[in-house]
Amino acid sequence: MSEEFTTEISDRICKHMNEDHADAVLIYAQAFGNAPAATAAKMLSIDAEGMNLQAQVDGTPLPLRVLFNHTLANAEDAHHTLVAMIKEARLIKK
Repeated sequence: MSEEFTTEISDRICKHMNEDHADAVLIYAQAFGNAPAATAAKMLSIDAEGMNLQAQVDGTPLPLRVLFNHTLANAEDAHHTLVAMIKEARLIKK
C-alpha cells in the first residue's frame, strides 16, 4: 500500500526539484509529458500516481500530467523513480 503523499511531502519534493534540478523537470516535460518543444518547466505537485508540471511551449503555459510506471510507496521511492526517469530520458535523447 502506498504511503499518503501529504501536501508537505509534495511541496518539499517540488521545491527541491525546481530549485536544484530544473533541467530534469524540463526533460520530464519533454520526454514523458509529450511536450518536446517545451523550453522551461516547473513541478507543481507530486503524488503516488504521477506529477503535475507546468511547461512553457512557445511562451504559453501548458499543464502536463506525467504518470509513473508504478504507484509510489513513499518519498524515497519517489526519489529513486525520478532518478530512474531522468536516466531513461537522457538515454532516449542520445
